[in-house]
Amino acid sequence: MNAALDAASAVVAGEIGRTDGKASLLLAFNGAVLAGLASLADRHLPAVTKVFGGLAVLALGVAAVLLLLVVRPRLRGDDRASFPHWARLEAAEIRACMVQDTRAARVRTLSVLALAKYRQLRHAVDCTLAALAVLAVAALGLL
Repeated sequence: MNAALDAASAVVAGEIGRTDGKASLLLAFNGAVLAGLASLADRHLPAVTKVFGGLAVLALGVAAVLLLLVVRPRLRGDDRASFPHWARLEAAEIRACMVQDTRAARVRTLSVLALAKYRQLRHAVDCTLAALAVLAVAALGLL
């Protein structure tokens, strides 16, 4: 049981790290696409291209917000099994917490956090894919 709790905690912590890495990569990609679109802003483009380009910018903006929420620290500390909670305690209270086995609570807390991050990451990817599809339609307006 002890080894299983330790392993579960390590697995979930690793998943959280992976979401942050993926979000950072996607933020860079979306930023590059937005920069490319910004360089076209002063060009005389067909109306359909401008409309669909604007929709793509909006979708990329929503994706960027979702990605920023993925990497935004969550510091609630109401779970009693994480450092935000311990930060509010005195040394004697921390020692008292260490007597209890809070690994199961920590696995749950980290799992809830990882799941929320993955959901936001998934929505951000969906928005990015939608933006790329809309950009393809905008490009057709240039033909």
